[in-house]
Amino acid sequence: MNRHLTLTLFVFFGGCGVFAQQNDSVQHWGGAVSVSPATALVMDSYQRKYQRGKHNLSWGLEVIYSSLPADSDAYATDFGYPTLGLGLKYSLNHGVTMHRSPDPAWGMAEEVDYDSHMGNSLAVYGTFARPLLRNKHWEADYTFNFGVGYNRYKYNLTDNIDNELIGSRWLIFFGAGLHVTYRIAHDWGVRAGLEYWHLSNGALNRPNKGANFLGPSLALVYRPYYDAVYPLGAYPIRQPFKKYWLARVTAGVGAKTLNEDWQLTQFNTPPGDKDYRTDRFRLYASYALETDVLYRYARRWASGVGLDLFYGTYSDRVEELDRRAGADVKHSPWSVGVAAKHEVYYHQLRLAMSLGVYLYRHMGSNAKEVEKPYYERIGVHYAIPRTPLTVGVNIKAHKTKADLTEVVLSYEWRKK
Repeated sequence: MNRHLTLTLFVFFGGCGVFAQQNDSVQHWGGAVSVSPATALVMDSYQRKYQRGKHNLSWGLEVIYSSLPADSDAYATDFGYPTLGLGLKYSLNHGVTMHRSPDPAWGMAEEVDYDSHMGNSLAVYGTFARPLLRNKHWEADYTFNFGVGYNRYKYNLTDNIDNELIGSRWLIFFGAGLHVTYRIAHDWGVRAGLEYWHLSNGALNRPNKGANFLGPSLALVYRPYYDAVYPLGAYPIRQPFKKYWLARVTAGVGAKTLNEDWQLTQFNTPPGDKDYRTDRFRLYASYALETDVLYRYARRWASGVGLDLFYGTYSDRVEELDRRAGADVKHSPWSVGVAAKHEVYYHQLRLAMSLGVYLYRHMGSNAKEVEKPYYERIGVHYAIPRTPLTVGVNIKAHKTKADLTEVVLSYEWRKK
């Protein structure tokens, strides 16, 4: 371990320890430093053709907070006293490389004489860790992370033309993990686990294949709160909760770039043309309206169904490209779907997930090839206190590949 990293860890953990001894309230707070060697996942046969190197190494730093039994926090009790935190992940991605070899599938795209690289990335995220098992020496948990990422070395025509993973400097970050922690001292533990994380631009630019990583992790964790929560186990006695039905209307405004434009400029534009393999794409607006009925059967969860209506302003552009290519297919800016919906609550925060099936959709020939008849949505929402309003951000996707990013506003009616 180098001298600078050693000094950083000493200041971070030493400061936490001294502060905790001086102020009992700081026993809510802990921290972790981690390392993770991971592999870039190849998601389909298309990516397999150009992906070469796949390995990276990431360092992580987290500040974490745990409610205690003395806080009388009903949400924390229901989740077995989870931890919330703020994390940093710095990934050395020099080993993640791409190169398009000659292939008829690439159309007019010409091979270059170098390998493209993903470039190093930095992510800042919020984290939620829920324990599955707790005793005096062992803890098992799962985690979810949401945040933003930054990668300076994105796709470009000069020296990174085959980097189809990352097309923007600013990115959306999502992660999940499973961990086991062994308590080596009163306030200290060693955590090992398996982690997945994803970086992409949410279809706000092209390319947008996205980078997906999976690998083991090892961490040193500081947990001064542990003696207060482990005797309760991972499932303490929960406080009563009044179940209720709710109806909700949600309006969304989103944006996306077109995969059709990417395909045109990458593979069907001749070298020398100003748009040949360009990195500039038009951003199109999209609109959505959701009407949902859900049953909140626990403080933590609600499930139900909804009808989703979508309007894409890019339909005319898709129709123009299809006509130019001689494709005889239907086009409409409107799409309608029905979706199963599930939500996870923690105080004012809500993780919203849905899986829908299109009842009506005519978005051209490319959509028939790359989209499935189903779609996914995942988002983080915040309920504005003392109002029936919720705001949030969603990613809509097809088979986990982002279709668009949207900002949403919801109004809710409850029936106890």
